[in-house]
Amino acid sequence: MIKIVSFKICPFVQRVTAALEAKNVPYEIEYIDLKNKPQWFLEISPNAQVPVLITEKDTVLFESDAIIEYIDDEFSPLETSLSNEVRALDRAWSYLATKHYLAQCSTMSSKDEATFKKRSLKLEKAFKTIEQQLAANTVFFKSDTLSKVDIAWLPLLHRAAIIKAHSGYDFLCGLPKAQAWQQNVLNSDLVEKTISDDFTKRFSQFYLTNTFLANNKDVQSSLCSTNSCCN
Repeated sequence: MIKIVSFKICPFVQRVTAALEAKNVPYEIEYIDLKNKPQWFLEISPNAQVPVLITEKDTVLFESDAIIEYIDDEFSPLETSLSNEVRALDRAWSYLATKHYLAQCSTMSSKDEATFKKRSLKLEKAFKTIEQQLAANTVFFKSDTLSKVDIAWLPLLHRAAIIKAHSGYDFLCGLPKAQAWQQNVLNSDLVEKTISDDFTKRFSQFYLTNTFLANNKDVQSSLCSTNSCCN
């Protein structure tokens, strides 16, 4: 069976496990502490980062983009008969998501309002870009069928939902299509399948303890241009 080596709140790992879950591929998962990486992990991971996927042939794969490509190649695709142009666009929109994973983590870690506002600009620009791309009458990014683009954006959308629920701040403020898409992705049941039982607790310890968002409940009214922009 495939094995995933993971850190419990890593968005790159969640993208990989979501891809496996969407295709109903069985796997086992082992969590490690990134502050105290075990020697066996350092010996198999060239970049000393998660995720790592160990295939049934004991081949060790690293870098989430490469792992996603392996999953796409090895198992039945979520969508069939895609043109080369569409596949290229899917990779591009997926890359737009993954290159903002760390930007979101950095923003959520901000200790004060000035830092939070500065760091959030890049992330909010990405969500505004996606708002312009989304159709008004589809469930997911391209259609009513889940795609690899939705899976790539899932970690961002999931974490944004937790932040909104716990602090009142909505990274998707004023973006009705993106908000509807976020809800549809969260309703797909992939989130629950791709996180540990204590994910929210651990996430809160990292991003909702001794941070600007933790110390300023209901911050939306002071940072959003209008009080009616969010839903």
